[in-house]
Amino acid sequence: MIKRIKKAIKILINYEEKKSVMSPNDLIQSERVLPWFAAKGDETLRLNYDLNEKSVVFDVGGYKGEFAGDIFCKYNATIYVFEPIKSFFQIIQSKFVNNQKVKIYNFGLAGKDEQMQISMSDNSSSVFLKTEDSETIQLKSIVNFIQENNIQSVDLIKINIEGGEYDLLESLIENNLISVFKNIQVQFHDFLLDNGKERMNKIQENLSKTHQITYQYEFVWENWQLK
Repeated sequence: MIKRIKKAIKILINYEEKKSVMSPNDLIQSERVLPWFAAKGDETLRLNYDLNEKSVVFDVGGYKGEFAGDIFCKYNATIYVFEPIKSFFQIIQSKFVNNQKVKIYNFGLAGKDEQMQISMSDNSSSVFLKTEDSETIQLKSIVNFIQENNIQSVDLIKINIEGGEYDLLESLIENNLISVFKNIQVQFHDFLLDNGKERMNKIQENLSKTHQITYQYEFVWENWQLK
């Protein structure tokens, strides 16, 4: 107990020191994530689903494969991982070498097929940022991918694509394919687009017709479950 208290005090001290040098947006986001961390959401909410070895999971924005690894170890599910950044894709490849149940693609899923420049910023890399370090990436329509691969049902889709979630979800809704997904775990981003909150509200309104919210930490993580 003493060790845990000391650790908590240290975290709070460091947090207060960092606040003074944070940008306004970073400060807002740091406040938003506190309830999520208090609930240990990364260890509980994001991983606790009714899945098994027959389940199908989409990991959209695979980064370095941590989420895919956690889900596979817990459920032995079949996982489709989509990561357009080559260096991250290669890390995921090496992590799941010879694992036939984890299918890895070096492109992102989006509202339509296109090539874009992505600004490199580790796990915050985004096509909506401008930095000196960038890479050309391939994006493919999620609607086309579902239809071309005869995907009938996906038990869980995780979406963390730094602003690309809007086009992706809008495309699924417009093409009446949103019900393919039994659980939609998504992180919305409002600082990357001028109308992020308005688009999020509209998407949520449409999602509520087919899905129900199971947890929601605004602009951190939320999950929608098929009714």
